[in-house]
Amino acid sequence: MDRLVSDSLKARRFNVALLGSFAALALILAVTGVYGVMSFVARQRTHEIGIRVALGAEERDVLATVLRQGMKLTIIGIFLGLGVALAVTRLLRNLLFGVNPIDPIAFTAVPLLLLAVALLACYIPARRAMKIDPMVALRYE
Repeated sequence: MDRLVSDSLKARRFNVALLGSFAALALILAVTGVYGVMSFVARQRTHEIGIRVALGAEERDVLATVLRQGMKLTIIGIFLGLGVALAVTRLLRNLLFGVNPIDPIAFTAVPLLLLAVALLACYIPARRAMKIDPMVALRYE
C-alpha cells in the first residue's frame, strides 16, 4: 500500500521539486541582481560619497544612504512579487497537497528571507562605499 501511494505521488513530488529548484534559482538571481545594481550605484556615486565624507559625513551615514536606496527597491519588489504570487495561487492549487495555497507562513517567511538576503547583498557595496578615501574620490572624475 505504501508503494502504491508513493507511486501515485511521484509526479506531484517531481513538480514540487522542480518548483523548489526554480524558487532557489530565482532567489540566487534576485540576490545577484540586487548586489550588481547596488555595486553599480555605489561606484557611480563615488564622487558624491567622497565629497560627503570630505565634508564630515560619518561612515554610518554613508552606509545608511546606500542601504536605504537598496532596501527601498527591494521592498517595492517584494510587494509587487506578493501581488503576483497571490494572483498565481489559483494556478498552483492542483500542485499543492495538504497545503493552503495562501499559506500565511509562506507568504511571511519568503519575503522576510528575501529581505534579509537583499540586506546582505546591499550591505557589501555599502560597506565598500563607506571606505572610500575622499582624496581618491575627488580625483575620480
